[in-house]
Amino acid sequence: MKNRNGYRQISLSINRRMVRASASVTRAKNTIHCLAEIDITEPRRVIKEHFEKTGEKLSFTAYIVVCLAAVIRDFPTLNSFIKRRKLIILDDVTISVLIEREIGGEKVPEPVGISNAQLKTYRQIHHEIRSAQSLQSKNLGSLSGSTWFRFIPDFLLKTFVRIADKNLVMAKRYGKVAVTAAGMFSKEAVWFIPHGSATVLITIGSISNKVIEVKGEYVSREHLCVTASFDHDIVDGAPASRFMNRFTETVKNGHLLVTETS
Repeated sequence: MKNRNGYRQISLSINRRMVRASASVTRAKNTIHCLAEIDITEPRRVIKEHFEKTGEKLSFTAYIVVCLAAVIRDFPTLNSFIKRRKLIILDDVTISVLIEREIGGEKVPEPVGISNAQLKTYRQIHHEIRSAQSLQSKNLGSLSGSTWFRFIPDFLLKTFVRIADKNLVMAKRYGKVAVTAAGMFSKEAVWFIPHGSATVLITIGSISNKVIEVKGEYVSREHLCVTASFDHDIVDGAPASRFMNRFTETVKNGHLLVTETS
């Protein structure tokens, strides 16, 4: 039966209100973006062969995280944030991974912080992400024990986001490096331009096939659309480019995956 007013009203969830507040604050950040295509034929082959042998579906997001952690370890100034007039460089690499969960009948993104990621294997990160995805809860923030988020009044949400962005405790819990797989559900070549408070944010887009020349022959290879976003207050173009060269090669060669599935 149709509503006689021609519309219906649905109250915004705490998740949507928090996203609005975060977007309003982070859109003012001085962010530079890099759009890239990474040949992932080799790691995808390893994942497919492992599934055919064992029936286990490995997390591709976990693979991106372990590669990112390995590269960030060699670029320590990117694992940082600015507080007042000082650059705070974190010793441990914590990577915030945005995963989709169902809470109260609504599919919502929620961050889980992978602490000490530079010391963890692919398997350890894979299991942390899978455990977070399978956790049953009715409240946002249950992954990090921060369900109190929902009690913050709407008029204070932006203030909370601003304070959290410069807070050392929050930086240690969620990190200043992040990964989101927003575009993995797309069927065509798609890049997303994200917003966020991370100093380095890797946004995974879709996977597409491209014909390229390899050793004089034309072959079809799988390529991942990736957007890398950097806080320009901390990262200039040259170091961002060097970082991307290393990150692209690390993802492409599949070594961090092969060593744990062979």
